[in-house]
Amino acid sequence: MRACKLELHPQKTQIAYCRDGKRGDDYPRCKFDFLGYTFKPRRAMTRAGKLFTNFAPAVGDAAGKAMRQEMRQEMRRWQVHRRSDLELDAMARWMAPRLKGWVQYYGRFTKSAVYSALRSLDSSLMRWAQRKYKRFTRHPQRAWDWLNRLRAQQPNLFAHWSCGSTARR
Repeated sequence: MRACKLELHPQKTQIAYCRDGKRGDDYPRCKFDFLGYTFKPRRAMTRAGKLFTNFAPAVGDAAGKAMRQEMRQEMRRWQVHRRSDLELDAMARWMAPRLKGWVQYYGRFTKSAVYSALRSLDSSLMRWAQRKYKRFTRHPQRAWDWLNRLRAQQPNLFAHWSCGSTARR
């Protein structure tokens, strides 16, 4: 490293064991964070449909928490749950740049982890639907069903909807 004129930071530099299906030894440090991703052993599926353990990256816990907090702050600042005058398309356009950025950056490897990090956004959308449409006011399950149908009809309306599983709570 000195030949390249680089220094290793003693607290940030660590050696981690990359455990996967072929390397099953147990070591104290089997995961690490780098550029917002957490690299650790994860379940994966072969093309033939067989499960195995793979050492792969996905959105890190700290990055997921930061995304949720930022989105929560924006939703509160904009008071989305009280804005029954808004249409869903307007909200989607407002959120699109940030959501697309997160999905494109963190969804490069494990899209389902990005969806898990942004699942709270669907809860906010469900509460918005309960305020906007009277038929959902006292029926949260109906609001979730409506959101899931909308997601099936327009999967690209919100960027995180293209990442994986249904919006069901």
